[in-house]
Amino acid sequence: MREKIVHHAVEMFLNYGFKSVTMDDIANALGISKKTIYQHFDNKTKLVEATVMHVFEIISEGIDAICALGKNPIEEVYEIKQFVMTHLKDEKSSPQYQLQKYYPSISSNLKQKQFEVMQSCVKANLERGIAMGLYRPNINVEFISRIYFNSMIAIKDKDLFPLQYFSMNEIMEYFIEYHLRGICTSRGRDTLNQFINDQS
Repeated sequence: MREKIVHHAVEMFLNYGFKSVTMDDIANALGISKKTIYQHFDNKTKLVEATVMHVFEIISEGIDAICALGKNPIEEVYEIKQFVMTHLKDEKSSPQYQLQKYYPSISSNLKQKQFEVMQSCVKANLERGIAMGLYRPNINVEFISRIYFNSMIAIKDKDLFPLQYFSMNEIMEYFIEYHLRGICTSRGRDTLNQFINDQS
């Protein structure tokens, strides 16, 4: 039952937001009593934490699996983006923004875990891209990987990037192209242009 509650809560939180969804909403959707949920989770904060870590684990495992394929580094960046967006439902409800606002402790813990996963993945991508001649050899891998992570956090700020102007998918597309054009060699740019044309 615990897994079933988490699974349904993930769907509801991603679609409607952490703030909007109540324990009553989750109980009604599952056709169970609220008391049953409280047998597994002391309060909503504990349930939010469980759902956040559940999604984090799924995404981390997926990213690791994509990285293990050893694909072209440029293609890999886009494939990871697509995988993440699929699991976050295009972030229509701004879950990360709501998490930061209403559950700052959980948000802070998640950010640290995300950094550890992304830092390892992005650095490996950059180093492989340099070795293949797709990324400039003089880029500072440590600096670029940290800028990339922080920018990924920043573009989810709905005050900076309101959803009425950009969908999350558009913002991710714009940012990834911006990131890659800044680090690609001329050969890398040709590969990037070809990839973008093939996708359109």
